[in-house]
Amino acid sequence: MSDVTRRRHGRPVHHWRRDVVELAALFTAVAVADGVANLIGHGPDGPALLLISALALLATATFHTWWARRHGHAPPTGDTGARPLAAEGRQAGPSASSTVERDEVAVVSALWRMRTTVRDEPGSLAALCAALAARQVDILSLQTHPLAEGTVDEFLLRAPGRTEASQITGAVAAAGGADTWIERADAHDLVDAPTRVLGLATRTALDAAELPLALRQLLGRCTIRSLPARPAGGGRGPEEVPAEGVLEDTVLRLRAPEGGVITVERPYPPFTPTEFARARALVELDTRLGPRVPRGQDVLTLPEGEAITVRRADTRDLRAARQMHERCSARTLGLRYHGPVHDADRFLNHLLSPRFGRTLAAQSASGRIVGLGHLLWDGDETEVALLIEDDWQRRGIGAELLGRLVGMAVEAGCASVYAVTQASNTGMVAAMRGLGLPLDFQIEEGTLVITARLDTVPASCRLPYAGRQEEYDGPALRD
Repeated sequence: MSDVTRRRHGRPVHHWRRDVVELAALFTAVAVADGVANLIGHGPDGPALLLISALALLATATFHTWWARRHGHAPPTGDTGARPLAAEGRQAGPSASSTVERDEVAVVSALWRMRTTVRDEPGSLAALCAALAARQVDILSLQTHPLAEGTVDEFLLRAPGRTEASQITGAVAAAGGADTWIERADAHDLVDAPTRVLGLATRTALDAAELPLALRQLLGRCTIRSLPARPAGGGRGPEEVPAEGVLEDTVLRLRAPEGGVITVERPYPPFTPTEFARARALVELDTRLGPRVPRGQDVLTLPEGEAITVRRADTRDLRAARQMHERCSARTLGLRYHGPVHDADRFLNHLLSPRFGRTLAAQSASGRIVGLGHLLWDGDETEVALLIEDDWQRRGIGAELLGRLVGMAVEAGCASVYAVTQASNTGMVAAMRGLGLPLDFQIEEGTLVITARLDTVPASCRLPYAGRQEEYDGPALRD
């Protein structure tokens, strides 16, 4: 850059030589103009010279326009050593143009969760970070999980939208990473691990039914099964698990508070000792707090004018639920349990346990339970089931319980719910249709399975006490 255009502290510096050159150019232009005017006005070929000058000026302007459009107004970046525009925007101050550039970069960026194993030696993590930086990949968070051999590093990354997973894993492999696993992330992953664990512990402390959901959110995509110590259908229970639990690659086995076994399994990646310790801490918290359900109830008026109370229920309602069974007809129990009616009572302890799902009870003004609705965790799927006492059927109680159960499933992040019934159970079929959700009907072993997708849940299917969880700190009302 010449002295004429050199800048100092952001301001142009003018020199006297530039002023002299400009003044000389001005006098020269005046002299040339005067000579041309005299030649045209007094010479014999003045008009011809004027026409030739106009044509030459027009040709020069046309050539200049063509040249400018072909070669642009600035030299290539490689010739000047200038940074690309995006890099300039990142290093510039908070101007309007840099703000627009940052917004454009944010729109085309993508979040990734990645886990890889590196050697436990100085410089290995630095090499990994340098490889990601070379791909313009930003590290938003990092967790390390020490192992006996090597260290598992878990990253939350933000990469340009055009970057593919294979490009990131290739760079990581070249930098020494092994057994790399990567998947797309979303805004929920931006919460740091300690904050997320504390939130899950709070939810577990308020409601025993939250433990399976908390484990799933803590450990990612996994299948969680709770096996009771004594199966409801009889037979031998699961193999006993030591108090400290068992970690087997992609399977965790933990002792449930009531003596059963909680199994957590995922295909990949293997669980780390840190994840195992966090999962065990949540289970120990649940064990210390004991049985509990959120306190809260809603009083509803039926079309006939009678009032019922809807609340959460658990195993402490076992006696009242058995009494309702005694008042139900054999046909009603058969439609609900699809088997021998005399065996129905032994399933109640399992159904009412918050370890396996959530239960809603409909209670009459006299205090009797007249209806039960169950939301049951079944591995990766979720089942809904209803039982309404004969004298209280066809009054809208089943539809009310089902809508609230679906609201709970939505709150828990379930993608769908299914109900197992019989084609002759017109009440259950009508209640499922009344949800206003896309339904899928299948016949399996003589029973009807109705699956409802929850991706378009109407506003009516919401938890009536959502947002008031601070009220649920005590036991529910009892018979």
